[in-house]
Amino acid sequence: AIREDASVNLAAIEELKQALPGLELILIESGGDNLAATFSPELVDLTIYVIDVCMGADIPRKKGPALLKSDMLVVNKIELAPHVEVDLEQMRADTLAGRGDRPFIFGSMRKNDGIDELVAFLRETGGLQ
Repeated sequence: AIREDASVNLAAIEELKQALPGLELILIESGGDNLAATFSPELVDLTIYVIDVCMGADIPRKKGPALLKSDMLVVNKIELAPHVEVDLEQMRADTLAGRGDRPFIFGSMRKNDGIDELVAFLRETGGLQ
């Protein structure tokens, strides 16, 4: 995880680039509480903020920096919404209110729902082949 010192991640990126010439995509996963407060978006070309409905419907309503500023928001595991009492329509409305014109996907990556949209975003916005 990138916290105060990103040197480990930066070294790993350089190692990957050396080992795999022509590599187009490197994903750096970072998680934990208050991630948006410590993650530096200046270190990446695109930010994709991933939440799942089990984290609670109030995440978009809180309008944290990652939700407001990420290049893409992915709300994953939507098939679990009924089991955790999340109203997807309200969550979608809160997401629209917080993100405005910024893109987001409601889907289930496990069920391949939303993957095509995410790949299209990476190709169009990230310039991937």
